[in-house]
Formats: sequence, structure tokens, C-alpha cells
Amino acid sequence: MQPGPAGNVAVLGAKSADFLACASRTYEIQQLAARVARCADEADAVLASLARLELQTWQSPAGRAYRVSVSLQAASLRRSRDALLDAAAAVLRHAQNVTLSAGGPGS
Repeated sequence: MQPGPAGNVAVLGAKSADFLACASRTYEIQQLAARVARCADEADAVLASLARLELQTWQSPAGRAYRVSVSLQAASLRRSRDALLDAAAAVLRHAQNVTLSAGGPGS
């Protein structure tokens, strides 16, 4: 038997080796989904910071213009956060599909 991956293939067989490679890909895809979800969490933290910056007591025209600008930025960031959450869910679905296509659990 050969040492390393070639030896593993000889012991496990090609189908098992394919499944292990697929499991590794699935894990990497799940890690990507977690990173995307963390980006959404960071967007939430920025949204909370923007909410603190609104300065409701500043009633001049400049204050109102500032609040409008901050609210537009917050709305854009909210849409981006929602898109990140959708992307994380899609990446997780892809990880499940990779597992199923390799004959993993649930197939």
C-alpha cells in the first residue's frame, strides 16, 4: 500500500475517495456561507452605528439634509445586508446539493 492519498484510495476505494473529496468541498462551501453570513452581521453593526449618528436634535436644514443622507445610506446597506443573507442561504443550499450529488447523507 502506498503512503498518502494514493494509499487511502487503495484502502477506501474510488467511491469512498470521491465521497471524501466531496465532503471536503462541502465543508469549504459551508465555510464560505459562514463568511458571507458574517459580512451580513457586519452590515448590521454598521446599520446600528448609522442609527446612532442620526442626530435627531439637530433641526437646521443641514441637520435634515444629513439625516436624509444617512437614511438613504442605511436603506442601501439594508438591501445589501438582505442580499448577503440570501447569498448565504443559496451557498448553504449549494453545499447540500454537493453532498447529495455525491451520495452523502439524505440521498
